[in-house]
Amino acid sequence: MTLPTNALLAETRKRIVPPRTTPPPAPAPRAAVPPLAPGALPGLGHAAALLRDPLGFLGSLARHGGVVRIRLGPRTVCVVTDARLVHTLLVALAHDCPRGAVQDTLKTAFGDGLLMSEGQAHRDRRRIIQPAFGPDRMAGYLAVMHQVTEERAGRWRPGQVLDVAKEMNHLALEIVTRSLFDARLSEDATLAFHRALPDLVKGQIVQSLYPHPALARLPLPVNRRFDAAVRVLNRVVDQAVNGRPGTARPDQRGTLPALLRAATDPATGRPLTEADVRSEAITMFGAGTETVSTTLTWLLDELLRHPEVEARVLAELDEHLPAGTTPTPEALARLTYTRSVTQEVVRLHAPNAFLMRTARVPVDLGPYRIPAGTELLYSLTALHRDPLRYDDPSSFRPERWQDGGGLGRPSFLPFGAGKHKCIGEAFAWAELTVAAAAILRRWRPVAVPGARAREVVWTTVQAHGLRVRLAPRGSAAPSAAASASATASAPTGRAVPAGAALTAGPAPAGTGPDRPHSGGCPLTGTTPRPGAPAAVPLPRPPAELRAAADRHADWAVRHGLLAPTELPDYRAYALHELIGHAFPRARGTELDLLVDMLGWFTVLDDRFDGPPGRRPAEAHALVDPLISALDGDARPAAPGDLLLTAWQELWERQRRSTSPAWRARAAREWRACLATFPAEAEHRARGTVPALGLADTMRLRRHGSCVYPFMNILERVHGADAPAALHAEPALHRLRANTADAATLINDLYSLEREERQSAAAFNTVLTLQRVRGCTRSRAVRAVRSRVSALHRENERLRRDLARRHPAGRWYLDGTRELVAGVQAWTSTSDRYLVPGDRAR
Repeated sequence: MTLPTNALLAETRKRIVPPRTTPPPAPAPRAAVPPLAPGALPGLGHAAALLRDPLGFLGSLARHGGVVRIRLGPRTVCVVTDARLVHTLLVALAHDCPRGAVQDTLKTAFGDGLLMSEGQAHRDRRRIIQPAFGPDRMAGYLAVMHQVTEERAGRWRPGQVLDVAKEMNHLALEIVTRSLFDARLSEDATLAFHRALPDLVKGQIVQSLYPHPALARLPLPVNRRFDAAVRVLNRVVDQAVNGRPGTARPDQRGTLPALLRAATDPATGRPLTEADVRSEAITMFGAGTETVSTTLTWLLDELLRHPEVEARVLAELDEHLPAGTTPTPEALARLTYTRSVTQEVVRLHAPNAFLMRTARVPVDLGPYRIPAGTELLYSLTALHRDPLRYDDPSSFRPERWQDGGGLGRPSFLPFGAGKHKCIGEAFAWAELTVAAAAILRRWRPVAVPGARAREVVWTTVQAHGLRVRLAPRGSAAPSAAASASATASAPTGRAVPAGAALTAGPAPAGTGPDRPHSGGCPLTGTTPRPGAPAAVPLPRPPAELRAAADRHADWAVRHGLLAPTELPDYRAYALHELIGHAFPRARGTELDLLVDMLGWFTVLDDRFDGPPGRRPAEAHALVDPLISALDGDARPAAPGDLLLTAWQELWERQRRSTSPAWRARAAREWRACLATFPAEAEHRARGTVPALGLADTMRLRRHGSCVYPFMNILERVHGADAPAALHAEPALHRLRANTADAATLINDLYSLEREERQSAAAFNTVLTLQRVRGCTRSRAVRAVRSRVSALHRENERLRRDLARRHPAGRWYLDGTRELVAGVQAWTSTSDRYLVPGDRAR
């Protein structure tokens, strides 16, 4: 049949242009089943991996998905690895996913308090307790925190070795007891509380992993210890709430117990019971003691590792919270850098290793479908170390908080989120700042070798093992430091031999109100270089370093650099410890080479304490043959020229198995370093030292610190040159120059008092600033400290930029940080900078 023309056109249009109809809805994508993590063992699942390395295992799961299933024996647990999904779990799904097995263990022991309750009961209890943490209470709490810390720190003594974790536990417990309960615990109760805590925490995690709750009732050792710990904690809380047995209950108006006793339970209309009061008191003791004390321990440990950070904190305290003043909320708000430091400590060392929720009903987490009854686990520690959220997450970098980095609520959850967010967050931040400020103003902690903080993971990431020796800051200026440390400065004012303080904070110069700040600083964490087995090397056995020191002493005596009678004083410098800290990967012959190099340079530097430091001809006679050896002049040393003989051997050992490019660079930089000795002697002889300005002084001394040669040795120890493209970078040249300048400036702070007592004119930046600017000693010290901090910030930025462009050379960039950290650790214990006569006291 033939269609009419109009009909034909209409039919054609239908074929060309589809009719305007609403398309059917696309089928909803099916929710995914979370993937199963690889490596499950028959019968055990992933329990062995979780127990062997909890943080490493949990951190590794993110590569498999935002939610990942793991098996713990017969149980399947979903681990939420994506920070956004954790935020969703805690906020949007809070009602459908109440707390899980870990918290249920404590609920059985302590009742249905704020920490363990859910739903309406939780909301009611939170409204009752909230006034105790209102802004109007904070000023009073700050005064108590300050007083308690001052009292406790006032009982410490110079030279005392402090178990930091234990002491911070005592401090945090006393702050909670005095602030919230207006009570004082007996010493016996305090000790019992701290002895019980480990059994409580261990029992909590073990019982939460039982395949059946009935196992918690068996008379197993872990269960018996847990039950005993619960009884102890109840007794301690009763003493805080009701006073010591046999005494009248103190007047507790305005305290947390009084607030609870005056409240009415909305569900029953009746007053809260004493069991309710005890339950909330236990919550505050538990939440307000262990996590805060652990964070304080990590804070002190990080400040020991990063003295330049400690210097900035002390400077900010000097400006906004002067010594002797009681902290106020307004003063704390001005401590912006200190807040960045505490935030970075909490990020890097999040107290909660893992927490759990349980899905009451089927829920969706992102693309994943979670069946009802599923246990959900998340680790704040793993989330806060996620490289997708935080650049260089394993590094301690407070500056990341100053530009807003990482502040997004989904990625930074130290106090939780949603309706269960910690009610005492403001209290905890204030406690960290006030306690740290009071301690640091009065004392300079010095790391005890081999006793640094280490992570021990249960439900919290605890800091075990940190011990420090206490040195007073000084009576006139609590922010100043006192230490007998670092290498002695001759009239040359030369920097610490092994590249002292690449980016380190100021170090001690002696006594008096203007002493700059110092601190020990063992190795910072580093990022693995390609092919390296680990980011941080295994600790070197102390016996290995002592053996290297013995071999060096034999070497120095054999070459005539030292007489046997000089060895006791020389050994007190502990140069081998500097090398041990600064070059953690050096072993065997490399370790011996480094210790011999440092010892040789120290002996050379000491020569310029005498006439060569003031007589150019003698300085040239001493140094020129050493420079000639670098140029290939292998003529035999003259009889008695013991320094040259030892140097020729050392230079040959340095050059062995190195590339021509490395040898040329090392020779050039050793030449520049050695040439500073006669140059400084000529200035003294002409009397031009005092006339030199700051810029001229810095240019003259940039290479005198010996930082450049020891940075080259990083490649010698590594066994390969840093990439040529990295060496060609102007930014690397800038970083290395900043390093040398920082070493010089910090040396000037270390040696200030010693050089002030010299008759010969000293090259010292503090003294130069006093002369050029006509300022006081205190202002000059602050200016030098400020410059060191600026150099540190610039170097950290340069490292990040260079590492992004040259990842294969990151080991070299990180090695400079290790070098500085090692020098700072050493300066805290060495006798090298003691003013003559002080060693005998």
